[in-house]
Amino acid sequence: MSVVDQNLKRSPTRKHDGVTSVEAEATVEVATASRADAKPARKPRKATSGSASASAAAAAASAAGAAPAPATVGHGPLPAGAPAIDAIVDPAVFREAILRKLLYAVGKDSSRASEHDWLVATILALRDGIVDRWIDSTRRTYASGKKRVYYLSLEFLIGRMLFDALGNLGLIETAREALAPLGVDLDRLRQAEPDAALGNGGLGRLAACFIESLSSLKLPAYGYGIRYDYGLFKQAVSDGWQREIPEDWLSFGNPWEFERPEVAYEIGFGGHVVDEPRDDGSVRRVWHPGEKVLAAAYDTPVVGWRGAHVNTLRLWAAKAPHPIALEAFNHGDYVGAMAQRARIEAISRVLYPSDATPAGYELRLRQEYFFTAASLQDLVRRHVQAFGTLENLGEKAAIQLNDTHPAIAVAELMRLLIDVHGFAYDDAWRLTRQTLNYTNHTLLPEALETWSVQLMERLLPRHMEIIYRINWHHLEAVSRGATQDQDLIRSVSLIDESHGRRVRMGHLAFLGSNKVNGVSALHTELMRETVFADLHALFPDRIVSKTNGVTFRRWLQQCNPALTSLLVETLGERVLDDPGALRGLEAHADDPGFQARYAAVKHANKEALAEIIAQRTGWRVDPTAMFDVQIKRIHEYKRQLLNVLETVALYHAIKANPERSWPKRVKIFAGKAAASYTQAKLIIKLAHDVARVINTDPVVGDRLKLVFLPNYNVSLAEAIIPAADLSEQISTAGMEASGTGNMKLALNGALTIGTLDGANVEIREHVGEENIVIFGLTADEVTAKRKAGFSPDERSTRLTRVLYEIETGVFSPEDPTRFDPIIEALNRNDHFLVAPDFDAYYEAQREVDALWADQPTWWRMAILNTARIGWFSSDRTISEYAAEIWRAQPL
Repeated sequence: MSVVDQNLKRSPTRKHDGVTSVEAEATVEVATASRADAKPARKPRKATSGSASASAAAAAASAAGAAPAPATVGHGPLPAGAPAIDAIVDPAVFREAILRKLLYAVGKDSSRASEHDWLVATILALRDGIVDRWIDSTRRTYASGKKRVYYLSLEFLIGRMLFDALGNLGLIETAREALAPLGVDLDRLRQAEPDAALGNGGLGRLAACFIESLSSLKLPAYGYGIRYDYGLFKQAVSDGWQREIPEDWLSFGNPWEFERPEVAYEIGFGGHVVDEPRDDGSVRRVWHPGEKVLAAAYDTPVVGWRGAHVNTLRLWAAKAPHPIALEAFNHGDYVGAMAQRARIEAISRVLYPSDATPAGYELRLRQEYFFTAASLQDLVRRHVQAFGTLENLGEKAAIQLNDTHPAIAVAELMRLLIDVHGFAYDDAWRLTRQTLNYTNHTLLPEALETWSVQLMERLLPRHMEIIYRINWHHLEAVSRGATQDQDLIRSVSLIDESHGRRVRMGHLAFLGSNKVNGVSALHTELMRETVFADLHALFPDRIVSKTNGVTFRRWLQQCNPALTSLLVETLGERVLDDPGALRGLEAHADDPGFQARYAAVKHANKEALAEIIAQRTGWRVDPTAMFDVQIKRIHEYKRQLLNVLETVALYHAIKANPERSWPKRVKIFAGKAAASYTQAKLIIKLAHDVARVINTDPVVGDRLKLVFLPNYNVSLAEAIIPAADLSEQISTAGMEASGTGNMKLALNGALTIGTLDGANVEIREHVGEENIVIFGLTADEVTAKRKAGFSPDERSTRLTRVLYEIETGVFSPEDPTRFDPIIEALNRNDHFLVAPDFDAYYEAQREVDALWADQPTWWRMAILNTARIGWFSSDRTISEYAAEIWRAQPL
């Protein structure tokens, strides 16, 4: 019997606040949540030394040198005996655990089990061991009484989790040995696991890196998001055109998660707000929603490095309070009986539904409020349970809003404090400001969300009242500041009156937060100068910089095991724990023997990627060629178009001088365009049409190939990044907030060609300007060029010819006008300054050609990129958040 099974057998069932829960719940929390919300504290009260706070008592005992008393949650100490993880270090024990799960949890005999059955059994056997650490981590969190971090993100691009967990626990080879005698290949199981595609790109992957680093640094934390049924779409490519297919990652269930049916919160929409008298004669505002949705919790343990701590990722699914309208069903309206359920459950169906229609637009807002409200109710309930009061919320909880999607948290937390827990407005505002923090990820206007006042008043009437009140106090304070500047007042107002009255969610998050951070030094400075310039002038200490990072556990150790082995052999095992230890590689950068071994690792990774390219696209590429990689969301500001245009120009140059010794190059693209982003989808089609011409030209041969790998996701990134020689980071300067792909690629030894945008600026500082290729306009020059304008007459002959061939159908003879929208956008205003940067980009690529031809120099530069990129670890980023924003300490 496993430890978990023993726990469940021993634990009685008890009732808390009307909700039945099992004490041995893996999160070790008394489930006080109910469908009507946790019981509010009738009066705010301050915690005292005599309060019944088990965590405070334990902390005091610990400080006094005594053994801390067990927390008053759960059922007592863990059962005696070796924890499951320690036991399954033995491959034979792990094998037996897998076989038991296969039989008793999956219900299959080993002779009949499918690959997926073995995957599930392996995950469940591993999960049992993780749960022991999970329980222990949660108990230690309660006992310590330390501040908790709550990370709210609409996206968590987790990817596959099996190797993530095995790697962090040091069990990859153990699992391989356990499965081999059963005739099961661990690497095949790895490929069978679906990607949890709960994110679109950098924003969601950053959240996944952060939640892992929070566990690795032993910071008590919760991640909160939405359990999308379909996540981001699966990208199919038909004749060069992107097609969106549902990504049904839950089709076989999710063995990592624990459903929490006893943890469900009512989320309201619509209705009306009325005055209701209190016993003391005062009046309070009461919201009566017209529609109620249940937010049901699903928990996934997130294990940190070496298994030292396990945090929780809690995702919410939308459920109907009544699954069927029985009366309608009994009257024969079978479809109508399910209509309300379908409407409600659509909230958690798909990540980023198209907002091109009024219904889709409203659904986006419903999604954002749904997960934010559920998360805040949950953390407030947990806080009251642990500390008995909300007076110390800001001292014991730090909430991080990942971009503007959860910005409604400002109004929702105010509503909970005022309407549910009886706080006065000023006290509620103080607590809200102490607790919330906001990360801005973009300066693009379309990403700084605004919502129409009309929709907000209809869907969230009480929140709109609170926003009006916040804005009134805010503008009163601005007016008292000896200014009657109406332009300033309009600029800093939460309501934008110039575009049909819209609520500025970025402004709301800014006002309601203790700290507002950018995600690179350049991005932070541009925030101060552009989108939040006037707010920054009013609150000059609020904006801070926290440059993004990536978890090296996944983006080096897991995705590039051969390079990791070389690093450990060269530098010792401390390189696995300390990214700063990579600096030791500098001493080997000029060693021809080490260069050869480093290059051999890269070549093997390229051979593996070449096979994937052949399987997915049908194109055969030479792994001895330079692999020139641009992998990211398809967007005009990321300038995949600039890359394609340069590819055509290079094609012309090779055709014009075929006798020249051109270095072999494979241009590799991957990324998804938003379903409604017509121009981005057209760029994908252009890439395919150009590839069709170049890749079949016998004159060019293997000297130049272009491939587009469909359905870019975390797992595909893990194959591409270790094989990349050149990293394309060519966004229009001033438009990429940070980027994290640039960090992952440099870590794995790819040289960067890029503009001085986002984290490229800091990467150049760390790796050395001689080890990166920078081109193009700076952010200041971009601003000046946009003001001055750029005429098509200023284009070089080289670019003019490229655009002429695209416009006249050289690459699309069956439809010569296909790419007219691209040409028109470049002729009309060229907002992303493709043409002004084209020649500089072309010349920078020829500099790359020269570097590639000098292989000792190339490998020296690649090794130094790996050696000097250690600062870009997400552990460093999270440590900075903890020390300077959250004021949180590890256990």
